[in-house]
Order: sequence, then C-alpha cells, then structure tokens
Amino acid sequence: MQKMLSLGSIGSSGRLSTEENIEEHEETLSSFQAREEEIERKIMEVRNKVQLQLGRAEEETRRLAHIWEELEVMADPMRKDVANFRKKIDIANRELKSIGHTCQKKEKEYKEALQTFDEKNLEKTQLVTTLVELLAESERLRMQKLEELSKNIELLQLDK
Repeated sequence: MQKMLSLGSIGSSGRLSTEENIEEHEETLSSFQAREEEIERKIMEVRNKVQLQLGRAEEETRRLAHIWEELEVMADPMRKDVANFRKKIDIANRELKSIGHTCQKKEKEYKEALQTFDEKNLEKTQLVTTLVELLAESERLRMQKLEELSKNIELLQLDK
C-alpha cells in the first residue's frame, strides 16, 4: 500500500515524492537503527546478567569443590581408623576363639582330673575306714588274747 502511495505521489509531483521517500526511508532507517540499538543494548544487558550468573555459579562450584575436598580429608582418616579397629576386633575374635577352645579343653581336663581325684579320695576314705576297722578288730582280738593269757596266768598262779 505504501508503494501505491509512493507511485501516486510520484505521478503528481515527482520532486516532492522523492523527498518524502527519502525522509520516509530516513525515518524508517533511524527507527530500525534505534530498534537495533535497543536490541543490542538488551543483548548486552542479558550477556552481563548471564556473565554475572556464570561468575556466581563458578564461585559456588569452587566453594562446593573445597567443601568436598574437606569432607574427603575428614572421611579418609576416619575410614582408616575404622578399618584398623575392625582388624583389631577380628584379631581379638580369633584369639578369643582359640583361647575359648583351650579353656574348654582345660575345663574338660579339670573335670576329669577332679573326678579322678574324687574317686581316689573315696577309695582312700574306704581304705582308711577298712584299716580302722581292721585295726579295731586286731586290737579287739589282741585284747581277747591278752585277757585269755591273763586268765591263764591267773589260773596258773592260783594252782600254785
């Protein structure tokens, strides 16, 4: 439509329409340039904002990396300590198992020795009891013999 107006203007007065065209082109061009400058300015603002955000993100990344390193440094000695304690516990368990077996053997040997001791002690008690009975019997028999002999001596003395 603008072309039609331009062509119509050219037909009536050739000079005026060329000047108007030039002005129109200049206005359009300056409007276009203003829009281009505005777009460029907004692009620069967005770039600056993105750069600022990237800078913040990089700083946060560095902070997080530093925190991560500190955590790894903290975790590493703890892991070593835990591993050392686990090894010590395993060694203690093995030693306890061995000592437990030895203790069970010794307890069994002790019970067997105690049983043998009790049996021998009972046997000794029985022997001592039998000995006391034999001695008592022997003493009784000797006393009887002595009494008989004493009676015989008395009888002999009475006969005389």
